[in-house]
Amino acid sequence: MNKILNWGFLSTARINQALIKPLRASKRTLLLAVASRSIDSAQAYARENKISKAYGSYDDLLNDPEIDVIYNSLPNHLHAEWTIKALHAGKHILCEKPLALTLDEIDAMSSAAKETGKVLAEAFMYRHHAQTLKVKEIVDSGELGKIQLIKGAFSFFLNREKDYRNFKELGGGSIWDVGCYPISFTRTIVGAEPVEVFGWQVAGQGGGDVLFTGQMRFGNGILAQFDSGFKIPARAYMEIVGSDATLYVPFPFKPSINNEIILTRAGKQQKIKIKGQELYLGEVEDMCDAVLNDKSPRISLADSRANVATILAFLKSAESGKPVLI
Repeated sequence: MNKILNWGFLSTARINQALIKPLRASKRTLLLAVASRSIDSAQAYARENKISKAYGSYDDLLNDPEIDVIYNSLPNHLHAEWTIKALHAGKHILCEKPLALTLDEIDAMSSAAKETGKVLAEAFMYRHHAQTLKVKEIVDSGELGKIQLIKGAFSFFLNREKDYRNFKELGGGSIWDVGCYPISFTRTIVGAEPVEVFGWQVAGQGGGDVLFTGQMRFGNGILAQFDSGFKIPARAYMEIVGSDATLYVPFPFKPSINNEIILTRAGKQQKIKIKGQELYLGEVEDMCDAVLNDKSPRISLADSRANVATILAFLKSAESGKPVLI
């Protein structure tokens, strides 16, 4: 179909900036509107980013009949509420990760999507990039041998004390914000769900973790480790260790146009170059394919649910000090 999908931003969150360029690059999308809790904030944002419409409430955006797709970039604890409202308002939804904070919320969101017939997908941008697809292809080809161990990390300094990501009741904590990436990457590469997890955390003043480290055990014998944090230097990597070779991914979660991954076999390194694209364009085009061409989103709601289930198991383990079976 040649229809142009009109998009609206639900909030003026910082992450919106990542979507503006790809929405304008795609031939199937038009960024038409933005909503904030105040009309002044919305109008200022619209002027700055050359967006035609500005709304002083989220409901006003949902009630606009011209809007086809909503990008939900609200804080984590508001994802479920406003995604469900948007679905019932007849909008398709691209919702920032994590899709929700409980399995009951995800089940309610999934039910609303099924009831309304609208597309709902989680915005894990790295999953659509050529580098991620290439890593999965190499692992599945057997080139590394039998996978034994997967390790990953994602951390940075979060210096804004009032940022919602510091507060547990708002869905804050490094595991929800960045730890979700190595967890998702590991599950994607293994192609299965962990059967047991164990986690440790260091909580910050707002109750959310500022450092989390965890281990996963899969039914096929694969073990995995990850860490995430807000109080340690910026780090991001994934390492996949097989019986025959190791694959190192230096920029797994924010790959760029030109990328290299490193395959090591018998002490010899091979650099594999991968041509990519603008990082967030993949999730925009995936949404367009789902809405216009009736194609299933690359990240299914079952996949999103399983990632949240794993995070919740980690948090339960960290609080109890015991391993948790999933």
